Amino acid sequence: MLDLKLIRENPSIIKEKLSTRGDGAAYVDKILQLDIERRECIGKAEGLKSLRNTVSAEIAKMKKAGEDASGKIAEMKKVSDDIKSLDEKLSVIEKDINEILINIPNIPADGIPVGKTADENIEVRQWGEKLNGDFKYLDHVELGKKHDILNFETGAKISGSGFPFYKGKGAILERALINFMLDSHRVNGYTEVFMPFLVNRASMEAAEKVPKFEDDMYRIDSDDLFAIPTAEVPILNIHRDEILKYDDLPIKYCGYTACFRREAGSYGRDLRGLLRVHQFNKVELINFCTPETSYDEMEKMLLNACGILEALNIHYRILDICTGDMGFAGSKQYDIETWSPAENKFLEASSVTNCTDFQSRRAMVRFKRPDQKGTEYIHILNGSGLATSRLMVSLLESYQTPDGKIIVPKVLHKYTGFETIG
Repeated sequence: MLDLKLIRENPSIIKEKLSTRGDGAAYVDKILQLDIERRECIGKAEGLKSLRNTVSAEIAKMKKAGEDASGKIAEMKKVSDDIKSLDEKLSVIEKDINEILINIPNIPADGIPVGKTADENIEVRQWGEKLNGDFKYLDHVELGKKHDILNFETGAKISGSGFPFYKGKGAILERALINFMLDSHRVNGYTEVFMPFLVNRASMEAAEKVPKFEDDMYRIDSDDLFAIPTAEVPILNIHRDEILKYDDLPIKYCGYTACFRREAGSYGRDLRGLLRVHQFNKVELINFCTPETSYDEMEKMLLNACGILEALNIHYRILDICTGDMGFAGSKQYDIETWSPAENKFLEASSVTNCTDFQSRRAMVRFKRPDQKGTEYIHILNGSGLATSRLMVSLLESYQTPDGKIIVPKVLHKYTGFETIG
């Protein structure tokens, strides 16, 4: 969440920045009014508490001297009642402020594209070349059926639509991708972790996923647990309520999880096969770093994710995401899209985001500089390194041959034990 002090001291700038992100600016005036009421309550309560302390000392002296203190005692009873009322009012105001703050997105960084929709994202660069074979490319669903490696009907029978079923060499290839990505990221300095797939409400709140996006999550009501929408949630919470050592930064983690999303409201958007699913596999990258290094660390994370695609020889492009299309917690975001020959378009395969101190403020992840008093909120970066579903689409379609076989990328051979499918 945003810093209330930042809003109070820079209301015009904050409103201008938030106006590029949708309706966030509309909350600023209400926050400022509540903040005035909050500080008035605090001032009155502190004044009454100071008075109570002074008079209490006078009452003690009067009693010691044998004087009648009943009048002052009655006066202090009313003061105590007034303090209680002010504290209750303050509690309500602070709750109202918090409920507004959790619905305000992060402030966009300077220099990112200003826009309302994905059409206004800016392409940064492309790598590789689009395939232009002289044969008709089968899409990943057709390839899955042809080679009996993907079966969406079986997944639907077991769980419902949007739950893919991998079989045989398809399952092995999926696992190979995950292991290859984890090994690559460990070489780049990330510590591998393996985490729970279910998390409590406090963890979801710390990651800014609920209450705003609660309807998009799978939840176990009896235990108030959530199936994770991304490994970002459990990894971010590793250091919740902790003060990190400056010399340990940056702290970089990579981890594989299955991810679960209800995707409410997504109907009609890229629903075929692996393009829009409720369960998918992903290797996540998280970086805890200092504010002054976070944007440099973001560029490194982007290169780490792109390195996977280059090793697989998958054509991709990078987009600089505009203010209106950026994720709720992001201050700056890149998307990596891989090319689908059969779909004849790019597919989003990864997002790399700098959340600055937006999540750490709520998760209370801080660090302390040497020889300085106090602590600072850490900057948290997250990135997909990568999600396998869209990547699998591009891989299967890009590596098919005219006779219908699928060649396995060379870097995966040691993980799969085979070089072709079909």
